[in-house]
Amino acid sequence: MAASHGFVGSRSHRTVLLTVTCLGQFMVLLDNTIVGAALPDMQHRLHTQLTGLQWIVDAYVLLVAMLLMSGGIFADRFGRKRVYLSGVVVFTVASVLCSLAPSVGWLVAGRVLQGIGAAALSPASLALLAAAYPVPQERVRAIGLWAGFSGIGLAAGPVAGGVLTDAFGWPAIFLVNLPIGVVLLLVGLRSLEETRNPGAPAIDIPGTVLSVLGVGALTYGLIEGGARGWTSPMILGSFTAAIILLAAFVAVEARHSAPMLPLRLFRQRLFTVSNTAMVVVGFALMGSSFFFSQFFVYVQGSSILRAGLQTLPVSLAMVAVSPFAGHLAARYGFRIVVTTGLALAGPGLLALGMVHADTGYGNVWWRLGVIGTGFALTLSPLTGAAIQAVSPQEGGLASGISSTTRQIGAVLGVAVLGAIVRTRQSGGASFETGLNSAFVAAGAITLATAVFTGLWLARSEPAERSVAPQRSPHPDAVTTSNEASTKSR
Repeated sequence: MAASHGFVGSRSHRTVLLTVTCLGQFMVLLDNTIVGAALPDMQHRLHTQLTGLQWIVDAYVLLVAMLLMSGGIFADRFGRKRVYLSGVVVFTVASVLCSLAPSVGWLVAGRVLQGIGAAALSPASLALLAAAYPVPQERVRAIGLWAGFSGIGLAAGPVAGGVLTDAFGWPAIFLVNLPIGVVLLLVGLRSLEETRNPGAPAIDIPGTVLSVLGVGALTYGLIEGGARGWTSPMILGSFTAAIILLAAFVAVEARHSAPMLPLRLFRQRLFTVSNTAMVVVGFALMGSSFFFSQFFVYVQGSSILRAGLQTLPVSLAMVAVSPFAGHLAARYGFRIVVTTGLALAGPGLLALGMVHADTGYGNVWWRLGVIGTGFALTLSPLTGAAIQAVSPQEGGLASGISSTTRQIGAVLGVAVLGAIVRTRQSGGASFETGLNSAFVAAGAITLATAVFTGLWLARSEPAERSVAPQRSPHPDAVTTSNEASTKSR
């Protein structure tokens, strides 16, 4: 593998670089949670149903999930500064287009562009940091700040979304990205230095295309099935297409010299179990979060601003607990910490499924806090476990796959839990009853996964990897920089 061509600038220059990359990641993570607060207003003003809201969320998450790894490789090959700033431009322009969208269809198109921009911006920002801080201790501190901004973005989203939507309507949650994007572009053009890795592997175009189409077809069937009927020709055709496309993806990856998803890694039990659990974490966390604001607005009658504040216990618990998850995994092992986290989040979701319109907030907030705490204990250790299963040279690849599996779980979570709600409603149940069923389903799956990790998330020896090229760093590497060498107990 060719060495990465980086640079080490002055302290002030690296401070500017750190600020620019952190702010870019903040913008991306803010968008992850700010949209949820605005969903009730979008439904009202755009005259859409639950399926429309699902597409508004999943169109973005799907593109991020499928393009994130390719975005990192693209940055290595063609220049991290170039890809980072291109991602900033695409994300910012797409945000403006979203704010101007006259219909759900146009808004979904804008969200697709946002996802493309985020998939370029996020891994390139981390790659820029890694090149600018070659000293391991300095790099860990820089990445820690980068991760801190990510947490701030996640925590600020519900409040910012509630305030902006209540004052100006849902378009304001996208326009907030405009001044940030302009500042990033102007400062980045003047201050960032170009770095690249000429020896980076080629982009797996067939694998990328097949994965996007396959998961997209599956998502379409899950989201639209409740509205069109599960046995309609369109839905059955979409599921059939998903099976064919995903089978073709596996076949292509098995034969590709530099696949985006090396199937040989899944021979390691630790790698397979950790990524399977990560899919469930993304499924349950994102799928349930999709309904939090809707529950408070439509079931309990809260205002959009109040609903945004009421959802805060989840993100605050995650921000507070996440920094300690890696240290706990280092001391007690991946299996104990992850299983404990899932064993907390699962009952938390089950308890949330018992909440009704007349339940006081004093009996609701702690359930959200338990959910956030539980999932916070899983994210970093699961990525650390995936990294532990591979060689040190493949840590970036393992981290990227872990991030991708979580995003795929998020796509499926919004689609499947939304399908549960729609199916219950089509059977005559209320929206409240549908939500209760969705939360209970998410909790049951999470608890089952706790049993799964408790039995199978054990240490395994890294496989032989003499031929695999190194991938670019990926966003989830920020939570595992201290755990990459940790051995699971």
